[in-house]
Amino acid sequence: MDVDLVDPHPAPGESAAEAALRPTTLAEFHGQRRVADQLDLVLHAARRRGSVPDHVLLSGPPGLGKTTLAMIIAAEMGVPLRVSSGPAIQHAGDLAAILSGLTEGEVFFLDEIHRMSRPAEEMLYLAMEDFRVDVVVGKGPGATAIPLEIPPFTLVGATTRAGLLPGPLRDRFGFTGQLDFYEAPDLETILRRSAALLQVTLADGAADLIASRSRGTPRIANRLLRRVRDYAEVKADGVVTASLAAAALDLYEIDPLGLDRLDRGVLEAICGKFGGGPVGLSTLAISVGEEMETVAEVAEPFLVRLGFLMRTPRGRVATAAAWEHLGLTPPAGATQYGLFDPAD
Repeated sequence: MDVDLVDPHPAPGESAAEAALRPTTLAEFHGQRRVADQLDLVLHAARRRGSVPDHVLLSGPPGLGKTTLAMIIAAEMGVPLRVSSGPAIQHAGDLAAILSGLTEGEVFFLDEIHRMSRPAEEMLYLAMEDFRVDVVVGKGPGATAIPLEIPPFTLVGATTRAGLLPGPLRDRFGFTGQLDFYEAPDLETILRRSAALLQVTLADGAADLIASRSRGTPRIANRLLRRVRDYAEVKADGVVTASLAAAALDLYEIDPLGLDRLDRGVLEAICGKFGGGPVGLSTLAISVGEEMETVAEVAEPFLVRLGFLMRTPRGRVATAAAWEHLGLTPPAGATQYGLFDPAD
């Protein structure tokens, strides 16, 4: 069982680069304005009533700020944050041990909540509604359920696949926030804040260029900023200009649209080896030397979002935009295989 108690106000000298760049208040949280404003209202109302906030469900792709928002909720309420994940809770007893150790008002952040075991999930229903759990003692006909009261708490659940959450669990959350990919101006603001924290000087145009290659994701933007900083310190005087940022990202094989080596490898395999498709996922994964899960979960969502790839019943198919981006000409007669037919 994996559970951590996190200080919502991290120390200034915290070594983890990711954690050091996280905002600690909703005022510092740029982007996702709709979700942030709604959440601010929920927290403000709870503080005025002197009660714990409703349970919160945050969904969306990785890297958009779900963990950061959980830390902000704890910081805004002035309470500790306890962290665990769905895969770490495989037995109801694991969950009972965590819940019984909570203090009143504490925020319990459960990442990848859709991957929690069914017995633990059913125990969570009762804990969320009635703030108690039934601990079963003994086995068989002689088993006895002993009710255990737990202090009021706020559950913050995070998921990248909201559709896998059972309806009864989803309905027990008082607030649900769907996080979307960030617009370029929001990413530029985040990059300037991070640059100030990292003591990096960004010249005009540098933040815009890094943001344009960050796939709409703050986690990726901050990671690219750190790599560009390294390049600037080694190859230049430490000042990040737009041309220097472009050179650094080219070195790390991040192209102008944000595609990396794996993304381009997938497109080049489909177009170069399989005539644009369709090609099965397992064959495609073998051709690029990666696991199927890596191709399906890491590369494909971004390529589909850009309109470079289609998932069809017969396999993966490259679109006209993909051929154009690679500077290639589609083979004659490619359309007869459904290459550009979205109805497939």
